Amino acid sequence: MLRILDGQSSGSRRELLTAGGLALGGLTLESLLSAKLQAGANGDSGISGKSVIFVFQQGGPTQHETFDPKIDAPQAVRTVTDCIQTSIPGVLFGEAMPKLAKLADRLTIVRSFQTNNGGHNIQPIVSKDSLEANIGVHYSRVVGATRPRTGMPTNAVLFPRAVAPDVARPSARGNLSATGDWGSAYAPFTPGGGGQLQKNMELKLAREKFDDRRELLSQLDRLNQLAQDTTYASVSEIQDQAYSVLLGGGIGRALDLTQEDAATIERYDTLPYVKSHNWDKSNRGRAGMYTGQAKTIGKLLLLARRLCEAGCGFVTVHAGYAGVWDMHADRNNLNIVDGMQAVGLSFDHAVAAFIEDIEARGLQDEIMLVACGEMGRTPRINSRGGRDHWSRLAPLLIYGGGTSGGQVIGQSTRDGAEPAADNLTPENLISTIMHTVFDIAELRLQPEVPSKLLALSDPPPIV
Repeated sequence: MLRILDGQSSGSRRELLTAGGLALGGLTLESLLSAKLQAGANGDSGISGKSVIFVFQQGGPTQHETFDPKIDAPQAVRTVTDCIQTSIPGVLFGEAMPKLAKLADRLTIVRSFQTNNGGHNIQPIVSKDSLEANIGVHYSRVVGATRPRTGMPTNAVLFPRAVAPDVARPSARGNLSATGDWGSAYAPFTPGGGGQLQKNMELKLAREKFDDRRELLSQLDRLNQLAQDTTYASVSEIQDQAYSVLLGGGIGRALDLTQEDAATIERYDTLPYVKSHNWDKSNRGRAGMYTGQAKTIGKLLLLARRLCEAGCGFVTVHAGYAGVWDMHADRNNLNIVDGMQAVGLSFDHAVAAFIEDIEARGLQDEIMLVACGEMGRTPRINSRGGRDHWSRLAPLLIYGGGTSGGQVIGQSTRDGAEPAADNLTPENLISTIMHTVFDIAELRLQPEVPSKLLALSDPPPIV
């Protein structure tokens, strides 16, 4: 742990000079910042340079009222909201997706995706298909846990508290920071999640005093005549990098949304959906979850974009605050009609704003967005006006990363219960992600990286 003591604290001179013990998953900042890429002698061989943002809609979004409406199905199954024509001729979305409907010619909509999972958990982000690790962990295992030049973590998980400290702290129903067999050194960075890395990045000393101690450290290094040693140059560079991180370097700037243009922040703002649809008053079990979701989803996507621009290659956005997509119409959950108003409209606005922003910046080939949940919803509407858990079909949206827009892949049965053709699973989705962030044909891994990592890319990608 980095310890910078103020004048009132006790401690040895050694403690005052320790710069480089900033912990992340068991490694020091110094060792992380000096970590070499795992992709072979060329450093970046086989790495595409693209980033992935995985919007995880925990709770299980409904396929019928989002991207696969069933307007001709029997009444007990039929889409319960109105539907709207998209920019793709003949393709309809549910009425809570008006902005995405206009952008459908940029999207890939998968109508034959099934998670094979009907319970609340964090599949497919973490499952047997991902080797029980967050998908981004595999990316970090290849490129390193941080960017050598900037210290930017290569894998991050964003919860609502990353952008709104006043909301309650919901946890995912599972460990989104799971690392499988790779070990805690590759655990995702979680701003706002109370992780040790962020705690240690807090500077608890007046800047001028920190500067004095940095200068003292430099003088001691010179006295030891280490400057002539070739290994010293790299150590000095690492210490400079750690210093920069602590004083609001690349990581600090990326996390600071006030650095954004005011018009951009306004574009992403989903707070109006809280004012229009304050459904929390009717929720007796988990008050605040709809407000927490609606007020943060836009800023979470903005923060994810900023992290990607700063060098983070994989960002998981937990866009299922307390399971808001779980629309059973029971004590703790809204029915489908109210639920899509409370959750769907803010999601639609945020993702549309992200797409427009990405394209304005010319990043549509560099950043891929994936949005899905751990399951879908039952074709048959329950007696209360809700839909229950369903494993055999789930909505899946993919945008960017060099994919061709305007695609509708696969189709479902008339009742929206299961794929009618082109059955696709999390294996295909993970393979798509692997093929996006890596050039699999060029990737060369060091012997200690198990071949099963490459096996993640073996199933046919979706796009």
